[in-house]
Amino acid sequence: MMHSSVNDIRDLAKLLGLSPTTVSRVLNGKSEKYRISNLTAQKVKQAAKEYNYSPSKIARGLKMDKTDTIGLIIPDISNPFFADIAYSIEKEARLKGYSIILCDSVDDLKVEKELINLLRSHKVDGIIIAPVGIRFEHIINLYNSGIPLVVIDRCFPGLNLPSITSDNFQGGYDATNHLISLGHKKIACIQGMPESFPNKERLRGYIEAHENNNLEIDKTMIVGDSFVIENGYRQTRIIFSMENPPTAIFAFSNLILIGVIKALNEMGLSIPEDVSLVLFDEQPYSAYLGTPMTTVNQKKSEIGQLAIDVLFKYIMNKENRQIVNMKLKTELIIRNSVRNLRE
Repeated sequence: MMHSSVNDIRDLAKLLGLSPTTVSRVLNGKSEKYRISNLTAQKVKQAAKEYNYSPSKIARGLKMDKTDTIGLIIPDISNPFFADIAYSIEKEARLKGYSIILCDSVDDLKVEKELINLLRSHKVDGIIIAPVGIRFEHIINLYNSGIPLVVIDRCFPGLNLPSITSDNFQGGYDATNHLISLGHKKIACIQGMPESFPNKERLRGYIEAHENNNLEIDKTMIVGDSFVIENGYRQTRIIFSMENPPTAIFAFSNLILIGVIKALNEMGLSIPEDVSLVLFDEQPYSAYLGTPMTTVNQKKSEIGQLAIDVLFKYIMNKENRQIVNMKLKTELIIRNSVRNLRE
């Protein structure tokens, strides 16, 4: 007779009319030690077989201090950048026999703290986190608690925490310098969350490219407050209502870009004839848009792979507290979205 599977020892004990402690002792080979009769032991083993009893990894972890699970906290699963990284991390973890508990903090600091506590209660073996990026005390406390931890994308300058990030400064510099080299002098920068580390570094690259080319920075061209579609749309409508609009836009994320394109289409402006456009973060669709997009490519698969590799070194040797910080080079992929004003 086939039975449905049982994963909780309490359910198995209830079916047998025994205590969970007795069932646990039998299944852990301790019948003789606790003088459990052969008849009872045989009854437990037979039921475990019939009900295909398989304790969950979390349940085993409560006893063994190891669950073969990793917690992953990202700020926005709807953002293709983080979705790609999550995919890479899950794939690499699976190859090592680990499962991922994926959590979305929705870019909310309070939610992020709650998720950290949730993962700790699930006894995960380690945590990979792309922080909201505004406050960091709870991240330091997490690291100091001894749980293996790797921070990705949004690190904290001056804090000694294991991290894997893109070179956001160089990417921001290269994108802006490319526009300047083709004769653009008024370049709008539509940024994301101003307080976040990647945003600050991209903006620093934008500013330094202007300074190195002896171009004055028009602060009215630095706009935006979030890595979302609505921000790109709203800011594009505003800057093109100005008397002297920009000749180019540097969008700080793929979601911002979508909003920019929608606004430009509504205003009847063409890319690159009326306005040039560069995007920070290459996506599979970038080359297939109406105008193939010039982008800054981040090595998302490599970020995921390195995050797992570094985390596993900490998991395998918790005494190893050597800090690993990696900054991956970005690549400017030039396509057709920028007009050469020098011609």
